Amino acid sequence: MFRFKQFSIEDDRCAMKVGTDAVLLGAWVNVSKAKRILDVGTGCGIIALMLAQRTEEEVNIEGIEIDQQSAQQAQENLEKTLWCNRVLFHHLSLQNFNSPYKYDLIVSNPPYFNHSQLPPKAHRAKARHTQALCYEELISHTMLLLKKKGRLAVILPHTEGNDFVNIASLSGLICIRQLAFYSREGKPQERWLFEFSLNPAPLKKEKLVLHGVGESWSPDYQSLTKAFYLKL
Repeated sequence: MFRFKQFSIEDDRCAMKVGTDAVLLGAWVNVSKAKRILDVGTGCGIIALMLAQRTEEEVNIEGIEIDQQSAQQAQENLEKTLWCNRVLFHHLSLQNFNSPYKYDLIVSNPPYFNHSQLPPKAHRAKARHTQALCYEELISHTMLLLKKKGRLAVILPHTEGNDFVNIASLSGLICIRQLAFYSREGKPQERWLFEFSLNPAPLKKEKLVLHGVGESWSPDYQSLTKAFYLKL
């Protein structure tokens, strides 16, 4: 179990476990003016619950998850929180998700392995590999679900992130915010966090390093995540 300041997460039955990627995206994404939010590939529900903590009571959040065990555990995690009245999880794929709503914000920590060997367990393969949800599908369905002033936010490894930006731009999604994430100074970049819009805006560039001196977290990372981690 992962205990955060306002909720706890169980992930033992989930295809993908709680990691830095989810915490980064949940803490970094801009939630201002978002009244309806969709989390694509919610897994154990961590990002959706982080966004529930960061938003007001009138904000509605939905998560969709293709893996049944993960979707069930996300629901169980939700039931232990104060946000059951405004967070809703669905067990289905994005391709089969039909909503009567348009969304102000869509977030996703999507599958990103394109060419590596598939893991032996099918539910883990779905969570990690783009065979279940390729970038083009994520982008095309996002375009259908976003409001005109809506935004899409994702986290991806460095190389895959560069590919995603190129594909998104061809579909009319404009990158308005990006964060380059490094585990340490002097090491290669590990992740991209991107925020896209259908409307042009100046690109805001940011950088974040996880570790400062030794194994301690950097002041910037601590500042970003202090609302969640118990030890901060």
